[in-house]
Amino acid sequence: MALPEILRRPMSIPVVASPMFIASGPELVIEQCKAGVIGSFPALNARPADLLDEWLTRIQQELADHTAANPDRPAAPFAVNQIVHRSNDRLDHDVQACVDHQVPIVITSLGAREDVYEAIHSYGGIVLHDIINNEFAHKAIDKGADGLIAVASGAGGHAGTTSPFALLREIRQWFDGPLLLSGSLGHGASILAAQVAGADLAYVGSAFLSVHEANTPDDYKQMIVDSTSQDIVYSNLFTGVHGNYLRGSIVAAGMDPDNLPESDPSAMNFGSGGNQKSKAWKDIWGAGQGLATLTKRQSVADLVAQLRHEYEAALTSTPIFDGTELRPLRG
Repeated sequence: MALPEILRRPMSIPVVASPMFIASGPELVIEQCKAGVIGSFPALNARPADLLDEWLTRIQQELADHTAANPDRPAAPFAVNQIVHRSNDRLDHDVQACVDHQVPIVITSLGAREDVYEAIHSYGGIVLHDIINNEFAHKAIDKGADGLIAVASGAGGHAGTTSPFALLREIRQWFDGPLLLSGSLGHGASILAAQVAGADLAYVGSAFLSVHEANTPDDYKQMIVDSTSQDIVYSNLFTGVHGNYLRGSIVAAGMDPDNLPESDPSAMNFGSGGNQKSKAWKDIWGAGQGLATLTKRQSVADLVAQLRHEYEAALTSTPIFDGTELRPLRG
């Protein structure tokens, strides 16, 4: 099945920037889209709720202005993430805001909801749904999602434990629609590898946590640059859902990252408040294993240019076997 038109718009590199709690705001999203990748943010980042309308108005206006002034390099589309878990007491309000602004792409997480999908489809928008296994993938498509985001082992935030190679192939056995891959994609060569493995687009988050435009504290940005994959801790303590977090932030919060208790999944709370003294993502900082390739803090534009350079280099240097000999993927 061909990709929806909105996902076939001109892009500088096949990347959707994942929505990151606290870190993703208008400044980050606008610069991501201007740089030619699909930018996104969680609706819950706009606090109070009325701020969401202001954010959407600003993003749409600035992207339209950029495209008008730069017809040769138009802005990529943007997306809004909706947490559809029952504890999100803002969901109805935030979905209505997306309908009012006709947000082109909505990313849903932590539950598949037919009513949400129908609301976004009412004006022609598309829905991409986060999943961590093949069972959840089936449920999302059966309920009306247009595409899937396979959140594999090593991804930042609420990640699964399945290898990306296994998860992509399981899904591709029955689904030929839009499929994104999340998990350790901090380098342009990894983005190419995601496509070779079966994904249409890469879903990149941690690489954007340290950029200048991200709404993250300086200490957080520096910890991203200084950390490696060994500094990632997998725990469900902070939200009730298993996720990947920076070891250094757990230590700074006065906890032992090697001896974290298990949380009761029924304690999940994505409402206006929360249920932990040390909150993800304010105090306990999320990140994926792909941060090992990040060595400096830079702008969104410079990061996207770097990823594109790495991607192009991988195209011309990656060897494939043509039945007779090894040759570059792109001659």
